[in-house]
Amino acid sequence: MRTVVTSLAALSLAIPLCAGALALQILNPADSAEAQSKHLVLLARTTACHSPDKTRISASAEGMANGARQSIPLRVIALSVPGTFGVAQEWPAQGQWVVKVVATNPEYQNYATGALVAFENGSRQSASSRTYFHAPTEAETLALLTSTQRASLK
Repeated sequence: MRTVVTSLAALSLAIPLCAGALALQILNPADSAEAQSKHLVLLARTTACHSPDKTRISASAEGMANGARQSIPLRVIALSVPGTFGVAQEWPAQGQWVVKVVATNPEYQNYATGALVAFENGSRQSASSRTYFHAPTEAETLALLTSTQRASLK
């Protein structure tokens, strides 16, 4: 009886962990020959317990140019590894930019997960990047963008 109770307790703890996570991980494209051959500057890997094939990734480059806020939609490229996507640099090389990546899946209804990845003069600033358990807000995007700009002035 004790074994049954222990097994049930362990099972009840394990179920919530796999009950339906949608996760987004930002990866270094230098670690992927496929990403390098496609000249990608950012990789994203998604994990979804329910219907991973329904997961959609969107990306945009967010920046300031000549004092005006800019948002450039980016093309997301599916790679051969399921759930792995990449983005090429389709925004100006100069200045500070933040790439906003958002993963959604209809199985998770209104839930989204996202990341903000800072770039300065075409180089990824990994230390400034952030991940979220929601789509990054405009305020979060602007905060990272302005902190990146302040850091470059020092």
